[in-house]
Amino acid sequence: MASLDIVSKIDVQTLDNAINSAKRELQNRYDFKGSDSTIELDKKTFQLHLLSETNMKMDQLETMIINSLVKNKIDPSSMDFGKEQYASGNMVKKDILVKQGIDKETAKKIVKSIKETKLKVQAAIMDEQVRVNAKKIDDLQAVMAHCKRESFGVPLQFNNFK
Repeated sequence: MASLDIVSKIDVQTLDNAINSAKRELQNRYDFKGSDSTIELDKKTFQLHLLSETNMKMDQLETMIINSLVKNKIDPSSMDFGKEQYASGNMVKKDILVKQGIDKETAKKIVKSIKETKLKVQAAIMDEQVRVNAKKIDDLQAVMAHCKRESFGVPLQFNNFK
């Protein structure tokens, strides 16, 4: 019986390279000369910490991060851009969560969407991934094509294709 796992993971090293690229761009940009804007990645909690003086500069920091992610082939939809919080003084702070894994609601949407295709496959939620079993590999390939066409709000990868 053939199977595949649908997951949503980001390579930590690629993410670190993208953030370092954004930091270098921050240092070199003329409009950020002399500013106290910072970008930091917490690898343990998978969060980005942004700090800047104004909302306009915060938007520019977000744009730099998104551009850097796209250049490193990371889907920007894997980031959860939260609301801005005001830090001490006139500084603006923002924490961006990096989504790892598929949450339960999204996994249920994926399973429902797969079942609506009427293919002869079984989809099951396992922790933070969705496992799809089928008798034919062609059915699994059809599921992969279907999932690539649909938008579930998280980037999907396909592992353990057997």
